[in-house]
Amino acid sequence: MQINDKSEVQSYLADSQRYDSMTYNRTGKSGVLLPAMSIGLWHNFGFVDPIQNGREILRTAFDLGITHFDLANNYGPPYGSAEENFGTLLKRDFKPYRDELFIATKAGYDMWPGPYGNLGSRKYLISSLDQSLKRMGLDYVDIFYHHRPDPDTPLEETMGALADIVRQGKALYVGISNYEPKETQKAAEILKELNVPFILHQARYSMLDRWVEDALLDTLEQNGVGCIAFSPLAQGMLTDKYINGIPENSRAAKDLTYLNSETVSSNLEKIQALNKIAQERGQKLSQMAIAWILRQPQVASVLVGASSSNQLKENVKALDNLNFTEDELNIIEKIIS
Repeated sequence: MQINDKSEVQSYLADSQRYDSMTYNRTGKSGVLLPAMSIGLWHNFGFVDPIQNGREILRTAFDLGITHFDLANNYGPPYGSAEENFGTLLKRDFKPYRDELFIATKAGYDMWPGPYGNLGSRKYLISSLDQSLKRMGLDYVDIFYHHRPDPDTPLEETMGALADIVRQGKALYVGISNYEPKETQKAAEILKELNVPFILHQARYSMLDRWVEDALLDTLEQNGVGCIAFSPLAQGMLTDKYINGIPENSRAAKDLTYLNSETVSSNLEKIQALNKIAQERGQKLSQMAIAWILRQPQVASVLVGASSSNQLKENVKALDNLNFTEDELNIIEKIIS
């Protein structure tokens, strides 16, 4: 991915009214307020993607009041390229606004060869964040996550590394992702003892994937930790795309890793019933799906990806109607149970 300096892209001046319409939610018991919708750079920001599109998405996001940009060391492809491209755009467009941004990165999945490029060792986490900061051109991130549990490394080592990262000034806050409730509770206890600001758990959550409701949200509430939900649209199932079946060129038709035709087919009846309710609410299915997650008091923000600025604008419209009647919630519950 390269920036073409001949593209005549105008220098960026953020919208002066960017904070007027966005909803901001407190993250657990911390002092941090996150936009109800955050932008993830998992897809569409690697070297294989056109940078001008990514640039337009991030400009649109910030103009809409989205201050939270979420990355990870291995986002791309190739690994590291999303952070590197973000660093380029940060330098060109967002450097004057750095203190208005809440920037996240993570480490926990495969990143480089050998025994020190994966999982949850102190060696991996500290080395990975050092690399991430260089790629993004930052002195620190606002929050650094351990991306997934490591079954073989003592949790004390992993959490101790997060504590030292904060003490070194490389991150202001720490979080975890994809941890089960018991692991989350233990992590919270260790971090509290170390006096480390543990403020967020990033978890997969949608109408079609409700595992967080089985003890995790309660665990977060008890420990004063917020939740940020990723995959709120269930890899695209909770959008207009699959309402009438599986389009020929869709992700599900290609049977890619995160979504296949069998999964869509098994949920199609639910998708169609949910879409009917969304229409009655004056929303798209995707907008209702996002609003439904935000009804949970523990959820500070919903993390969305976007392939275009227009798609992002459509998703943000979910915030125009966050209220559900008891009848709506009861009907939705019957559909998705």
